[in-house]
Amino acid sequence: MAAASLYAPICPHDSIEEIFSDIYMVRGSIQLNPFVRISRNMAVIRHESELTLIDPIRLDEKNEEQLCTLGEIKRILRLGPFHGADDRYYVDRFETELWAPGLSEAYPDPAPDRIIDPDTPLPLPDARLFRFEGTTQPESALLVERDGGLLLTCDAIQHYGDNRHNNWLARIMMPFIGFPKTTVIGPIWLKLMTPEGASLESEFRRLAGWRFAHLLSAHGSLLRDDAHASVERAIDRAFPRRKS
Repeated sequence: MAAASLYAPICPHDSIEEIFSDIYMVRGSIQLNPFVRISRNMAVIRHESELTLIDPIRLDEKNEEQLCTLGEIKRILRLGPFHGADDRYYVDRFETELWAPGLSEAYPDPAPDRIIDPDTPLPLPDARLFRFEGTTQPESALLVERDGGLLLTCDAIQHYGDNRHNNWLARIMMPFIGFPKTTVIGPIWLKLMTPEGASLESEFRRLAGWRFAHLLSAHGSLLRDDAHASVERAIDRAFPRRKS
């Protein structure tokens, strides 16, 4: 195992919470700079004795021990290229596989063990992978098709029901930079991921064609029951249709 100084520091986070059968959530945070700390979430899916961590967060010792009691940490799944600060820790500490839709410019190390696309067989029952086409870097979403459908996203779609784990400066800033308390198409993500002169509206409309009731993104809070309608409203706000 590499020296501890090589890893990102552990940021404040909550305890592990089971949100559906064999699906868990950790609400945590990441320190963007000395002044701003924002929310960050990890999902954990258990199948038989194996755990898959979605956009993983490094946990404190107590919660890491609890995580290990749930099963073997077999793999981590990075949905988006702008996440990955704690991937190296899990790869070194637990010798996990890293699955991702492609390489990350922000976090090139570790490189994915498996590059995945919608045709890749997933080790999770009732799960489907959505890949955004035409983006400047690869990003995916994961749909778990039970309990009404749980959509897991990274930065593309985010939901803010509260300001938990955002520090005071982030709470002031967020509404002014496009992150009010609702479901949003990530405005910074959209700017960075849209090629010049292109639009990603059709990709979000395609995703809205999938059935899901709940949403958990890598930032913000869990949205239960009303997620599909809320995502559709977010798409309409991000891509307003011109009146004829």
